[in-house]
Amino acid sequence: MRTARTRLAALLLAASSLSVAGGGAAAAQPSSPGGWVESGSAHVNSLTGGQGLASRDDGSLLYRGLGSVPLSLRTQGWNHIGDPDIARGYVFDAYQGGDTATAKMFAVTTPGGQRYEYTHPLDPGEMLNNSFATVSPDARWLVSGEWGDESRLEVFPAPLLNPATPRTGGTLRQAGPIALDHTVSDVQGCDFVSPTRLVCSSDDAAKDLLQVDLEHPLDGTAVTGHVSTLLQLPRRSICSGAFEAEGLDYDAKAGVLRVEVVPPSVCKVTTTVYSYRPTTG
Repeated sequence: MRTARTRLAALLLAASSLSVAGGGAAAAQPSSPGGWVESGSAHVNSLTGGQGLASRDDGSLLYRGLGSVPLSLRTQGWNHIGDPDIARGYVFDAYQGGDTATAKMFAVTTPGGQRYEYTHPLDPGEMLNNSFATVSPDARWLVSGEWGDESRLEVFPAPLLNPATPRTGGTLRQAGPIALDHTVSDVQGCDFVSPTRLVCSSDDAAKDLLQVDLEHPLDGTAVTGHVSTLLQLPRRSICSGAFEAEGLDYDAKAGVLRVEVVPPSVCKVTTTVYSYRPTTG
């Protein structure tokens, strides 16, 4: 009888250990939100908010539009600002110049208000467009995009937050890219919803919301991203014509994804911001 009880106790202990180990492994895996459903909408002035947005830690929103480019940067030739991001209180802005530009620039503003400029000389075959900036959840890598038909997303060490970058601005070189497993078109913004998943807005003909799942979290080496289409963005307006999908943001604390769509014609003075909540992850 004692032997049977000993064996039973050993089996129960083993089962308990497996359960704890399995639970620990599951807990160690980052959740990746998905299954987005529309939950509301708001409006913002397109001049100061029609290019993109980012959520602060307190839940407030930072907007960017063509009118957001500081005069000091505009006089340097940086005439376009893309979809921004905020990581650990640092604001990351993506700038591009005119049609003859040979570089793109990322401006980083510290929590104390100091701005540093990081210039990336274009590599052979690289487009001058700088549509967005998004920072990985570990705050070490900065992701951006080009324009037209794209088979990759660009990856850089995150200025200031990655020790490999200069402390007060300077030159920024690419790290290993995200190689997309099929071509996407006109990506206007992306944001991380987990270390291995980005959601992106595409200004293609369908105005798609895309998902990019990475083989592993960014580490500076090349990684493949599996692309899937989540949904078509709304096109609602009293005006008729061509809509434009713009930037997006995922507020991890609130669990809210926000995506911008600029309506056509005279209605484009106001940008619609659609909100989505995940049903999975």
